[in-house]
Amino acid sequence: MFEHRKSHLAPKLKFRRRLLSAGLLSFTIFAFSLLVGIFGYHFLADLSWVDSFLNASMILGGMGPVDMLKSDVSKIFAGCYSLFSGVAFLSSMAIFLTPILHRFLHKFHLDVEDTKRGKNE
Repeated sequence: MFEHRKSHLAPKLKFRRRLLSAGLLSFTIFAFSLLVGIFGYHFLADLSWVDSFLNASMILGGMGPVDMLKSDVSKIFAGCYSLFSGVAFLSSMAIFLTPILHRFLHKFHLDVEDTKRGKNE
């Protein structure tokens, strides 16, 4: 998917396409994770749709739950969802940042290679 370290830097159009596809994949993971939380809180914790959205978005964002949960099933779901949310958030951010970091490091590597070639010649 990415160019080799010795090849030229990808054109800006190709980089933008990579960034767009990474952004869409990241958004899809984030949206799926939010929907899992909303449905879980609504059906397992008997919260309203708005309260379910609030709790799911707060946990997904790393802030923690808002409402007190009463049943054991809802508490187990909240714990599992919290663990899942941490992994999903970090994964989606890593996917989104990969094209940016790759381009930066690739450009930096090419600049270092050009500097070494200039000194040797």
